[in-house]
Amino acid sequence: MLFRSLAVGITPQLLPAIINITLAKGAQVMEKEGVIVRNLTSLENFGSMDILCTDKTGTLTEGVVRLDGAVDIEGQPSDEVLRLAYLNASLQTGMVNETDEAIVAYRSFDTGTVTKHEEIPFDFYRMRMSVIAEENGTCRLITKGALKSILGVCHETQIGETRHVMDTKALEDIQARFQAWSEKGYRVLGVAQKSVPKKEKYAVEDERAMVFMGFLLFFDPPKADAAETVSDLVKHGVGLRIITGDNKLAALHIASAIGLNVRKALTGPEIAKLSDQLLENTIETVDLFAEVDPSQKERILLALKKKNHVVGYMGDGINDAPALHAADVSISVSSAVDVAKESANFVLQEKSLRVLIRGIELGRTTFANTLKYIWITTSANFGNMFSMAGASLFLPFLPLLPKQILMINFITDFPAVTIAEDSVDEEMIRSPHRWNIRFICNFMVVFGLISSVFDYLCFAILLLAFDTPEELFRSGWFVLSILTELVTLLAMRTKKPFYRSKPAPILLFSTVALGLFSLAMPYLPFHQLLDLISIPLPTLASLLGIAVLYLITIEITKHFFYRSKLGRTEKN
Repeated sequence: MLFRSLAVGITPQLLPAIINITLAKGAQVMEKEGVIVRNLTSLENFGSMDILCTDKTGTLTEGVVRLDGAVDIEGQPSDEVLRLAYLNASLQTGMVNETDEAIVAYRSFDTGTVTKHEEIPFDFYRMRMSVIAEENGTCRLITKGALKSILGVCHETQIGETRHVMDTKALEDIQARFQAWSEKGYRVLGVAQKSVPKKEKYAVEDERAMVFMGFLLFFDPPKADAAETVSDLVKHGVGLRIITGDNKLAALHIASAIGLNVRKALTGPEIAKLSDQLLENTIETVDLFAEVDPSQKERILLALKKKNHVVGYMGDGINDAPALHAADVSISVSSAVDVAKESANFVLQEKSLRVLIRGIELGRTTFANTLKYIWITTSANFGNMFSMAGASLFLPFLPLLPKQILMINFITDFPAVTIAEDSVDEEMIRSPHRWNIRFICNFMVVFGLISSVFDYLCFAILLLAFDTPEELFRSGWFVLSILTELVTLLAMRTKKPFYRSKPAPILLFSTVALGLFSLAMPYLPFHQLLDLISIPLPTLASLLGIAVLYLITIEITKHFFYRSKLGRTEKN
């Protein structure tokens, strides 16, 4: 009978319900703020996230890719280069993207005499795409893509009608121009073409021995509030990592413009040379990853997770799917491709880190309220059951019946349900928090034992001062158990003195109402159903005095507990 009573009492019966209610309420509030939660359990990771990985386009920049011009290999404006780019962008039917839209919007050309034969689609490993078009009896393969990729399939350059072999001097000149534009924040693509014979099928192998024609210069300026956003992330204890397919110099320019301190940058080719162990060893000092492919994004996230970080990833493209699956917190936007949205735990109504920061705050609020319930309930139940086990050694009767214990838990869980509505101290939102079993155990033991000490004080007063019979003893401890747990709920929901942290109105109201109800229960008509009897006023006054003294004691203990090693809430 005793062990059954202990087992019933130490278990937080409404824990699954409390967690689900808290998470559901958090998801509801987040939706109003523009963050759709697709997976409730992921809210815990949102509150724990300490590193956010994101592309720069649309999050740190305006996200409106603009073509600033098309130039030849000498850096002079070129209609020929622009027309080739237009044909490539307007004729391709593979992947819709902002780059092609920007080219088509920049200037239109008459394509009435052009016949498309085929295209070689873009992929994230070649970083280029080609169309095969016929005009005036000549069939040409027109390719555009990342400059390095384009140069890798070219052996000649052309200005006007003059062609030159791409020698070392030409490559040095091209690289110098590329570096100068990149340092100014331009995204630079290359354009190449060559004549090809007509045939039924074209393949990647046809992209060789091409003629380099010139450059396309795109610009996407940083958002006006990007620097403030990055600063806010740091204040919230979240480190930002930029992961982009763009070249390193352009990415560094954006990072500098938004105030991100880049300690180290790695490119895709450099990552490819590193083993998983070497990448893991160097990952924490790297703030920018450029020229990466989809599989490398996944490797980056996995390496960060192995260093005990809770990692978020924000992406909206097909190439982001592997990284979204690998992240602890996967974030996409409503305008993303379907595969990205389906892979994400959270979907933002707009692609903005400002919205994301608000989501982080709400996620931490939800997680903090879940932790409150666990800390408070486990410590209160532990204390009560420790007291019951000790009392059974010297009492000739059970100090509480199982049905009385169930009623105590039932009553005190009512205000606990309203914890989902509770306000959270700024300290709990300022930095990420994680599940810490050691802290929960420390909290449960320290405050549970304090609760138990006051239970034994209650026993002494009831037995020695008032010489209470069995039924009155149970009734007195029943009332005090409820009062102390309600006091615990109000006092331990915050690290501050309880009077300096305002609880949610519904939490305060329900706690006070149930406290008064518990005092009245021994006098109500149905008290016999719980084997309770009326408590004499002197005894009741003593119980109230113990409750007040208990409140003072836990406030003093709380002050020292959170300043000790036992009260460290960070992950050990």
